[in-house]
Amino acid sequence: MITFLLVVLGIVSNAVASVMIKYAMLPERKVSISEPLSIILNIPLWTGLMFYGIAFVLYALTLQRLPLNVTHPVLTCGAISMVAVLSVILFGESFTVQKIAGVVLVAVGVILISWKA
Repeated sequence: MITFLLVVLGIVSNAVASVMIKYAMLPERKVSISEPLSIILNIPLWTGLMFYGIAFVLYALTLQRLPLNVTHPVLTCGAISMVAVLSVILFGESFTVQKIAGVVLVAVGVILISWKA
């Protein structure tokens, strides 16, 4: 049960990190490399970075319980799928049939990789 929880939390924290960084860099937030203060004071950017740190720790803890060749694909596929859905919901990005098929194919690949023979 703890392994499942670590995997789910790892996926969620990775996806939240990506969403926060996307939000932090939206044009209306006016972040610019020529204005360092706009980066230093960008709370969503730092929040995204914090969530990547949390995701890294959860990934490391998951590696104690699962093989690398299962852990990495599962966490990566989960994060890719979650980010794909959240990008549609939160940012109005497209989610075409081709993207849906890609997510499904990645998920099928991960299932095959992690299937216990």
